[in-house]
Amino acid sequence: MLIQILAAIALLLFVIGVVVDARRFSNAVLLGIFVVLMAAAHGRDLLALHRGLAGAGLPSPVPEGLGLLLVCGLLIGNGLRMVRKEGSRPANLLTLMAGLGLLSLLLLTVVALVAQLRSLAVAVVIAVLFTCYFGFLFVCFTVYGYAYSRLTVPSGLDYIVVLGSGLIGGDRVPPLLASRLDRAHALFDAQVARGGRPVLITSGGQGPDEAVPEAHAMADYLSARGVPAESLLREAESATTEENLRNSKALMDERGGGYRCAIVTNDFHAFRAAIIARGMGVDGHVLGSPTASYFRPSATMREFVAVVLHHRWIHLATCLFLALACWGILL
Repeated sequence: MLIQILAAIALLLFVIGVVVDARRFSNAVLLGIFVVLMAAAHGRDLLALHRGLAGAGLPSPVPEGLGLLLVCGLLIGNGLRMVRKEGSRPANLLTLMAGLGLLSLLLLTVVALVAQLRSLAVAVVIAVLFTCYFGFLFVCFTVYGYAYSRLTVPSGLDYIVVLGSGLIGGDRVPPLLASRLDRAHALFDAQVARGGRPVLITSGGQGPDEAVPEAHAMADYLSARGVPAESLLREAESATTEENLRNSKALMDERGGGYRCAIVTNDFHAFRAAIIARGMGVDGHVLGSPTASYFRPSATMREFVAVVLHHRWIHLATCLFLALACWGILL
């Protein structure tokens, strides 16, 4: 009964958080806590189902250990595909490293059990706790972020900000950026059809390997597809998401307050961009455009790592507490 009450409280706080501001990371955590508590509340039913299937000679829905091995295989496979298609930059190795890390943890667990090494067993338990902690946060971030990026936008927008992501060949819009621009163009047309007159802000500076600022290439892409020149505003100084949002906010503020805006990026990037926008006081919803399926796992993991690093002291303190508590209990 207590677990159900706690689950109801978590759900209530989640709903309140979404209504107040859907861009809070705490919303994702509260949703995850609700799901975990509900699973714990029905744990006996799940255990009874497992025992019933075993007693009847039927295989359980997920045999022990097979699920984790499957996750390792999927992560390693995705990592190898990322390296083959996108190169071996550190950002493209995240799923591969995660898969190898989980597989190593499984092997260390087996070694600790077989060899009965107490110190190794304690280290494995601590590593498992860390994995569960960050794994829980990652699942919360991924599930809620995916849902958030697909929320609808009301009519009456004054601005649509498109975040840059780099050019290819010095001046050409790559598929990833084209996806953002096409999503923004569709939103622009929908707003115009409802009687609105939004301004499209293309945001992106010029990198060392780019012949023109991203903002200019993005604006040219939209102009070639029918967006009027008077509806385009270029922000060509930014190099990061933070600068994209800060500089775009300055442009909107210069033209008067009380505006309504939407921000367009790729779906894997939408939730982190929303968190950053909230921190900067940008009052706008972030929409996500489609991303190639093979690219999304690694990109989502990269976004999650960026969020964790932004709040690194909180997570370091939590990990230190878990390690000390585990060490004190087991030794």
